[in-house]
Order: sequence, then structure tokens, then C-alpha cells
Amino acid sequence: MAGHSKWANIQHRKGRQDAVRAKLFSKLSKEITVAAKMGDPDPEKNPRLRLAVKEAKSQSMPKDNIDRAISKATGGDGDDYEEIRYEGYGPNGVAVIVEAMTDNRNRTASTVRSTFTKNGGNLGETGSVGFMFDRKGEVSYPASAGDADTVMMAAIEAGAEDVESGEDGHVIWCADTDLNDVATALEGELGESESTKLVWRPTTTTEMDLEAMQKLMRLIEALEDDDDVQRVTTNFEASDEVMAAL
Repeated sequence: MAGHSKWANIQHRKGRQDAVRAKLFSKLSKEITVAAKMGDPDPEKNPRLRLAVKEAKSQSMPKDNIDRAISKATGGDGDDYEEIRYEGYGPNGVAVIVEAMTDNRNRTASTVRSTFTKNGGNLGETGSVGFMFDRKGEVSYPASAGDADTVMMAAIEAGAEDVESGEDGHVIWCADTDLNDVATALEGELGESESTKLVWRPTTTTEMDLEAMQKLMRLIEALEDDDDVQRVTTNFEASDEVMAAL
């Protein structure tokens, strides 16, 4: 499974507590506000907003928080955020993509560069690692949604490109531009998804030993602690032994 999916599993297993949850809700709110500002405030008429709300609900974000984030945009009092992508290298030359939303480009660039440097990485130019990833839609379902064949058939009917099924559940991949349509079709067949979002899917991976993985985790956690950073993706590959030892 791709690096970012494994990292999500690590976060889940370690159960990063309330402070992290508050930070996550803040980032989800920011995405909802930006999506609502850029298009229609009605999620049914705004695919990006619909996906942002869906992802927020999958993370158990309260409805009041979601409604408040949309109202912020429609009330005109939401900050003007700029979306920026940073690319660089972490331990063992692992590729790292950092997606940010900021109202101060200089502040964010300085913080991200400093975080890379302090944690054994190097911030590169835009495009320096992006060629190692494809922009894709990712829809996740629990194992209880159905067996591999059932999910595969539903994914084919929905227009998806690929499915990865395992004991942890199912991950369905599609073209980035098809995510809204595919997710809607899957919902009709399999019910509510666990997660629906646009991601960077690695096309090549970098093998990591335990020491390198521990360093990488420190880098990712430091980046994610920045309020301007929305998400971090890497292309690491690690053995089950390494993952179990973290």
C-alpha cells in the first residue's frame, strides 16, 4: 500500500490525542471555507465543497463546526488563503509533498524550509519530487463494506481505475477529475465511505529501515504541527517488521 496510506494507519494506531484532533478540525474547516468561497455554498452544487464536507464527517467533525466554516465563507469574513505545494526530500532521500493553505506565503515558506532542515530533510524546487506521484482520487471503505469481488464490481461500475483490498479494508482509486462522480456512484452501491479525498499516489517508492522511518515520522509530525500545512504525503515503503516496531 502507498506510503501516505500507511502513514494514515500509523496515525490511527498511535491515536494522536485531543490537541491533534482540534488541529485536524481546524484544517478541515479551512478547506471547507476555501471551497465554499471558491464556488457555491451548497455542497450539492459544489463538488469540492461536497468532498470537503464528506471528509470532515468521516473524521467525526461536529455538524456545527461544518456549518460555521461554510457561514464564514458566505459571510465574507473568511481569510483569503492561497494554496501552495512544497516538495522536498526527507531521510534516505524519501520524497515529500507538503500541501499548505496560507494567508502569508513568506511565513509558511520559511517555516516549512526550517522544518525540513531541522529534521534531516531538504526543501526542493516545485516539481523536484512531484514526478514521482500521480494526482488521484482515493475512496476508502471498511472491510465490512463487502468482499473483494463485490467492491471490485462496484468500483468498475462507478468508473474507478483500481482497487486495493486487504484485511484493513478497501481503497478505490480513480482519476482526480472523476472523484466526485465515482464517490457518488460508490455510495449508492456500498454506502457511506470512510474517506473520500484527492491524494498524491506514489509511482515509485523508497525503502525505509526503522531508523529512517523514525526520522521520517519526526519530520512529518513537525510539518503537520504547522497550522498552515493541510497534509503531508511521502513515497516511503517499509516492511511489516519496521511498521510494527514504530
